Amino acid sequence: MVGILLGAILTTAGANGVDLTIEGESTQVDPAKSLFLTVTLKTPRGVVATLPDLRERVAGFSLAEDFAEEPKTEPDGSTVQVANWRLVPEPAAETYKLKPLAVGDVLVPPVYFTPPAAREPVTGAMETNPTRDLPPLSWELVGWVVIALLAVALLVVGCWLLVRFLAQKVKEHRMSPIERAWVELDRLLKKGLPGRGRYKDFYVELTMVVRRYVQRKYGIKAPNLTTEEFLREAGKSLTESGGNLAPDALKRFLESADLIKFAGVEATPEMADEATDSARSYLKDDSKDVGRRMSDVGGGQS
Repeated sequence: MVGILLGAILTTAGANGVDLTIEGESTQVDPAKSLFLTVTLKTPRGVVATLPDLRERVAGFSLAEDFAEEPKTEPDGSTVQVANWRLVPEPAAETYKLKPLAVGDVLVPPVYFTPPAAREPVTGAMETNPTRDLPPLSWELVGWVVIALLAVALLVVGCWLLVRFLAQKVKEHRMSPIERAWVELDRLLKKGLPGRGRYKDFYVELTMVVRRYVQRKYGIKAPNLTTEEFLREAGKSLTESGGNLAPDALKRFLESADLIKFAGVEATPEMADEATDSARSYLKDDSKDVGRRMSDVGGGQS
């Protein structure tokens, strides 16, 4: 039989080479549980001794059973005897102990166990305070909930930004060509491209503001034409409408922008400001000129 693994040595004694050890799993008595002890007796070669019987040496326990193991002989000739005991506590005992015992010349003092805590007096009131039994909190579940909430928040923000973007595009689409040109020019200037040394990108977007204005106003596919082709188409429109679609200032603006975009000319902040003023001046003058032509047409018809 394999010995029971216990946690504490309750007492040990020895004399003339005879050693007796009593181990227990605990010194605390629980009326609802049996108490297990292990008694180990070691005797030297030639000495005969018998394991003590605890049945008559216990107090506070109603039953005592032992499970003796086969004796073992050590290499030095000594003999080891082991007995495992199960003690059943009495619920209302005043004392729980092992009385003094003797094995040959070995005297073992009494071993006292801690009695169970006193029960609360019966008052007639409710003895328990029922509480709601909730399942244990799972951090994995919390993590998934947080991720889900973040995903919902990102989805809401994304939808709001998309609706805002579409509303802005619809608003711009309903604007007149000159109003859209002013909005696009203001958006470009807020990027601050010249301040970051991105002159080529600035000139490309600046000329596209003007070209898109011309496309919307006169129906010329300006963004897809070279500067030379654009000026040629502008001249045709000038001849057909009798207006001032491509003044010399616009020609100089487009040709100077081409030098920055394609000829590798190094631009400066002053040149970027001058190009912006040129584009702004053209947009302003052309919108006024178109207004005058429409007034002249209306006056001739009347």
